Amino acid sequence: MPRSDADRLRRRELYDAAAGEPRARLLPWSAPEGLPCYLRTDDGSVLSELADSIEAVQLGMGAELLEHARGVLKPGARALSAIEYRWLSSRLTEALSDVLRVAESRGRRIPVPGEASGDA
Repeated sequence: MPRSDADRLRRRELYDAAAGEPRARLLPWSAPEGLPCYLRTDDGSVLSELADSIEAVQLGMGAELLEHARGVLKPGARALSAIEYRWLSSRLTEALSDVLRVAESRGRRIPVPGEASGDA
């Protein structure tokens, strides 16, 4: 039975952890085929700083969009057309996807207790 991309990635992560390799950072963009992109080091390189900047923009845009949506949903706010509600829901879906990707990327970089000191 062929392995999925997720299986291969998980096996690679386990191999890297056993070998003492740094975890790969999930980047805030995808390859043209829609596959996730990873950075093997997170040492303040130009690519790492670019990823940090893009994540900051994504989080900021998500916060602004959420503020707009809350205004639209306030009691007494002007009702939107179906097209406007569809646009808003599409943008909220995109922002949620971005935020979840940032959370996953940052969560992967949180040290596991005992791992840094070699107690694991």
